Amino acid sequence: MTRVFAAADIGSNTAHLLVAATDGSLVMRIDNYNEWIPLGEVVARQGSIPKEISQNLVLAMKEFKRVAHSKQASTLYVFATEGVRMARNHEQVLKKIETETGIRVDLIPPRREAELSLGGVMLDVRNLGVDMMWEVGGGSAQIGRVQNNVLQEEDSLPLGTGRIIAESGLRQPCPDYALEAAVRYVDQTLSRCTVAGRARIPVAGGGVARGLWRALHPDGEKRLSVQELDYLIWAASQLPSDRIVSRFGVKNKRASTLLPGALVYRALLRKFDAEGMMISEFGIREGAVLEMASGSVKGVAV
Repeated sequence: MTRVFAAADIGSNTAHLLVAATDGSLVMRIDNYNEWIPLGEVVARQGSIPKEISQNLVLAMKEFKRVAHSKQASTLYVFATEGVRMARNHEQVLKKIETETGIRVDLIPPRREAELSLGGVMLDVRNLGVDMMWEVGGGSAQIGRVQNNVLQEEDSLPLGTGRIIAESGLRQPCPDYALEAAVRYVDQTLSRCTVAGRARIPVAGGGVARGLWRALHPDGEKRLSVQELDYLIWAASQLPSDRIVSRFGVKNKRASTLLPGALVYRALLRKFDAEGMMISEFGIREGAVLEMASGSVKGVAV
C-alpha cells in the first residue's frame, strides 16, 4: 500500500523538506521545498546559532508543516545534523522550535546520518556493487564502507563546505593562499579518517554532490571523474560568483559550494584510489521516508 510521508532535515547548508509517496521499497517525490540557511559556515565561525537564524528555522518549520499538510502527508519527521550538533546553543534552539511549532526535532548522531543517507542512495545504485558512500554537507562529511548494500563502518569529519570556507577564507575569485589553505585543511582532516582501503565503486549523495553533478553533467551522466573535479576547481577559483552561476547553470547560493565541495570529493577520490564516483539523485530524506514507512521512525501528525 502506498502512503505519503514528509521528512525534513535541518542540514548545514539548507533546511529541506521532502514530501513523498512510498510503498516501502520505492519513493516517488511529490514536493521538494528548501530554505537556504548556512548553519555550517555560521556555526563554524561563531560557535552558536544566532537569534535571527533560530527564527528563520522556526519560520521554515512552520512552512514545512503547512506544505506537508497541503500535500496530504500523514506525518512529518524532522531531524538535524552537523550544523546543529556543533552549535553550543543547540538545545535552546531545538526547544524554541518545539515550543513555537509543535515539532520535536531529532538531533541524530553521525552514524545515524550515514545510515539514513545510505538508505536513500541505494534507491538508484543498489545493483551497482557500491563499496563506499560519501556525503559532503555544509558542516561535515560522512564516509562509509559498504558491503552488500549495508553500512559496515563509518566516519564523520569536519569537512563540510561551510566549515572549509570558514577555516580557509575561500571566496570567488579565490586568491592562491586561500585555495592552498583549503587544500591543506582538507588533506590534514582527511588524514584522520578511520575508514581505510580502496574504493572500487564509490557513490556520493547529498546536495553538494548533486550540485557538482548538475554543474558538470547537464547531459545527466551520473559519474564524475577526478579530471572533471580538477577543471571545476580551477574554474571556480578563477571566476566571480555571477560567472560561476552563468557558466555552470547553478543557483547563486549553490555556486559558493562548488569549489569547497569539489576539493573534498577530489581528495576523497585520491585517498581511496578511485578515478571517479557515481552520483545518486537520492539521499538522507528518502532514507528517512523509507524508515517512516517501515515504522522505524515516527513524526508528528500534520
